[in-house]
Amino acid sequence: MKHTNVMPLYMVLICIFLISCEKLDRFKPNSDDGNPPGMVTLKSYKPLFGGARFFYRVPNDEDLMSVEAVYTTPAGKSFTFAASYFVDSLDVYGFPSSDAYNVQLFAVDRAGNRSEALDVSVTPLEPAFSRVANSLEVKPGFSSFFLDWSNELQQNINVYVDFTFNQDGASRTLTSVFSSNLKEDRRFINDLFLPPSEKVGVKVRVEDMYGNITETIDKGSISLFEDNKIPKAGWVLPNANDSIGGVPMVFGNALEGRNRYVIDDMIDRGDNLNFLHTGSRGKTGRTGDGNMPWNFIIDLGAHYELSRIITVQRHSGGLANISRGQYYRDENVGLFNMYIWDDASSSWEFVSQSKITVPQGLTELEFVKKGEAGDMAYMYPDEPAYTKPTRWFRYEAVKSFNGNYTLEDGNCLSEITLYGRKTN
Repeated sequence: MKHTNVMPLYMVLICIFLISCEKLDRFKPNSDDGNPPGMVTLKSYKPLFGGARFFYRVPNDEDLMSVEAVYTTPAGKSFTFAASYFVDSLDVYGFPSSDAYNVQLFAVDRAGNRSEALDVSVTPLEPAFSRVANSLEVKPGFSSFFLDWSNELQQNINVYVDFTFNQDGASRTLTSVFSSNLKEDRRFINDLFLPPSEKVGVKVRVEDMYGNITETIDKGSISLFEDNKIPKAGWVLPNANDSIGGVPMVFGNALEGRNRYVIDDMIDRGDNLNFLHTGSRGKTGRTGDGNMPWNFIIDLGAHYELSRIITVQRHSGGLANISRGQYYRDENVGLFNMYIWDDASSSWEFVSQSKITVPQGLTELEFVKKGEAGDMAYMYPDEPAYTKPTRWFRYEAVKSFNGNYTLEDGNCLSEITLYGRKTN
């Protein structure tokens, strides 16, 4: 009885083994087969933004490996797209416009033999790079300007910004290049210390990963807003846990940290330990009440209209100052709110929230340089403007970088610098 049940099991295992071997034969790389497979049969295609999706039937060849689509640009550069033989569709991108283009489809076997080409004429939708160009806006800022764009397809694009201005009696033309695949993006051209009377001419070009690029688009001339660094000599800090308008000043003197380091015009570099440290005291400033939010409050010493802020994080990256250290991670603040004191209502007035973007693709040393330069934010990021006159400023640390800005474990801050103009 045992033998009659075991023998069929052996037979099943042998069959599975033989079938597996037969499938593995399909993937053997060194075949001397010189016979190309049959042609692909097109069922239909669907226009995509700057591309097309082909639906097809593959030929009945036992050694078929893949289907390839070849598109040659008007400039003569060819791109090949491939899909496995068991998939019934293939996407092709790289078309520079919504004109008609020719694509060749091939069946390819494991020996690399190609079938005869199936020529298909397709008319794609508007490509991503031109859609980005059409959405791009240029706005003036304080000693800077910025560009906003939408890229709903999230394809890789490059934005070239050519800007011209007069400086010291001479005309200068510079170019900045920004690479992105974000759905929404904003990039800044900073440190243009020009009076509003000196206009900046801006032209842009947008390129995709296939070498397609728009014509130069003239965005006109803009006048930048003027502001100045607010001197810190007149700043005064409340004592830790003292409340201003019902909000307690952070206790930042834990461990090596000190509140006063945040306004001393010295950033944390290597191991000089120039930062505040809350020791996980947040909210009310008392131990055990949770870590965030916490508030850093500054008496500016006089009334100012504020324009922007630059924050610098704790580094603590070693004496050589070439390691990323804690920049854009660990105990640093990634999300914060800004408030000013409104004299009329005797209360704190919310200004805006700022999220510090984590840079991508940087080397350790590049992280150090970017971290040391600090992260700039406008008081009113979408429409740059001055705040109403205020003597008090409040920085509220809300989230760290950790957990994609969801964790409340931000303990440290190295420096705050404010810009604006003094109220007459």
